[in-house]
Amino acid sequence: MSSIRRIQPGPRMSAGVVHGNTVYLAGQVGNPGDDVAKQTQTVLDTIDSLLAEAGTDKSRILSAQIWLADMANFGTMNTVWDAWVDKANPPARATGESKLATPAHLVEIIIVAALP
Repeated sequence: MSSIRRIQPGPRMSAGVVHGNTVYLAGQVGNPGDDVAKQTQTVLDTIDSLLAEAGTDKSRILSAQIWLADMANFGTMNTVWDAWVDKANPPARATGESKLATPAHLVEIIIVAALP
């Protein structure tokens, strides 16, 4: 029987959930008002922190879903992502455009990762 561990649970959602050997992170967003590069970096820093709290790291990311408020920001987001992602272990990834929680949020990233 698999155990479930919640990371930073709140009244509405948890920042992440560990089930078995898999970590599921909720969609992470940056600070409203920052540009897309800064928001992307903030999100990636948060992902690093949450993965560490779960007991894993970005080298074990299985998949990433990236939502942009405007696909015109794809290149800028990708520049930040490319500097961060583990080149030896790139995850499966999808990127799409969507309205996010507020118009000031420009990027949201959802991660699934494995535990060691």
